Amino acid sequence: MIKTGIGIAGFAGIIVFITSIMQTSLKRKDLQISTADRGSIEVSVNASGKVVPAFEEIINSPIHSRIVEVYKKGGDSVNIGTPILKLDLQSAETDYNKLLDEEQMKQLQLEQLRVTNRGKLSEMEMKLKVSRMELNRKEVELRNERYLDSLGAGTTDKVRQTELSYNVGQLQLNEDEQKYKNEQALAEAEFKVKELELSIFRKSLAEMKRTLDDAQIRSPRKAILTYVNNEIGAQIQQGSRIAVVSDLSNFKIEGEIADTYGDRIAAGNKTVIKIGNDKLNGIVSEVTPLSRNGVISFSVRLEESNHKRLRSGLKTDVYVMNAIKDDVMRIANASYYMGKGEYELFVINGDRLLKRKVQLGDSNFEYVEVISGLKEGDEVVVSDMSNYKEKNKLKISN
Repeated sequence: MIKTGIGIAGFAGIIVFITSIMQTSLKRKDLQISTADRGSIEVSVNASGKVVPAFEEIINSPIHSRIVEVYKKGGDSVNIGTPILKLDLQSAETDYNKLLDEEQMKQLQLEQLRVTNRGKLSEMEMKLKVSRMELNRKEVELRNERYLDSLGAGTTDKVRQTELSYNVGQLQLNEDEQKYKNEQALAEAEFKVKELELSIFRKSLAEMKRTLDDAQIRSPRKAILTYVNNEIGAQIQQGSRIAVVSDLSNFKIEGEIADTYGDRIAAGNKTVIKIGNDKLNGIVSEVTPLSRNGVISFSVRLEESNHKRLRSGLKTDVYVMNAIKDDVMRIANASYYMGKGEYELFVINGDRLLKRKVQLGDSNFEYVEVISGLKEGDEVVVSDMSNYKEKNKLKISN
């Protein structure tokens, strides 16, 4: 029994030893190792991003109508003026034709007013000519009476009577001239009002004509039709989206970041976009000033907006640079880094990996700042070691 027990215990020990060796022995080539060194870190904040077309235009229905025909489908290439779909414009065209008739009627009314005013002023002008001629005649009579009175052939009463008649004629002429000026000014003002009404009406008519032209749904530029409402017979409300055209040859990045980092994002900041192993440079072009659901949105203009890896809707990592730290201890950035704080990392010591507490600080897409726990030249494992988080030391082999 003692011999059997010793044998079983020895066998179990061998199994435990072999299992232990298999679990803790790692090959150096399977690990991602970074050597701690000193240098500069262009500090960045990490945000999520999505690739979107650099240009995208939504086409809205200019009128309340229904879809009659659809000429293109999503994904088709379109040029400027290419018909996309047709709306029912019969009712709108009827209203437009009514407005054309109304415009003609207003034009005729304006011409009628011009003729009426011209006739009225001509009549008043003719009366003024007659009044002036009558006043001239009275002036001649007054001179004659005064001359006769000077010779003793006339009478003073006759002179006074003629002089009074002349003065009355003068006042009457002045009154008629003032009436003429007033009527002329009134006619001009009335005509200008009617002209202005016609001008306003024509602008409304032009706006309706533009609306009708827009209702002929055509592509505004050379692009890709990324969406079209293809439900023939569907009722379309004015202002509702019926098509979207996008330029899929150039792209930009729409980024999002927690509003707690809002003070680190500003227009003009340099950015690095990571798509797999590719890195694209860009600049923050626009930042949304308001936070929505704890998130701030921003746009990135890419230096190489037509890169072959860019696809609409593709998710990316966005690193926004906002400061530079010189002469700091640093190690490579990898999946282990989740932000500032204390980490337990494995450091190479001969043929073993020893777990060590390390204080990490700011980062960018390449490096992480080491505040304490490492010295220059230390080799640190930066690959995923979550399977060994319960271990304090591991064996490493070549």
